[in-house]
Amino acid sequence: MSTATLTSKGQITIPVGVRNDLKVNAGDRVEFIQIAPGRYEFVAVTHSVKELKGMFGKPAKKVSVEDMNKAIAKRGASAR
Repeated sequence: MSTATLTSKGQITIPVGVRNDLKVNAGDRVEFIQIAPGRYEFVAVTHSVKELKGMFGKPAKKVSVEDMNKAIAKRGASAR
């Protein structure tokens, strides 16, 4: 288990082992996600959106940008 001390300015130094595991470096961003009252998860947010490619499989059918624009315009017109 790794520990860190909070400074009077509210800062902590992330232990080197944790930094290595999360693959974070100076200037990288991290996020604190509340998972329960008083309990947070510390997550690196440095990964590229390109890493999501393939996560959801192939789409059932291809949709063109033109078709998307038509659907958006149709929905926008019906909302008025």
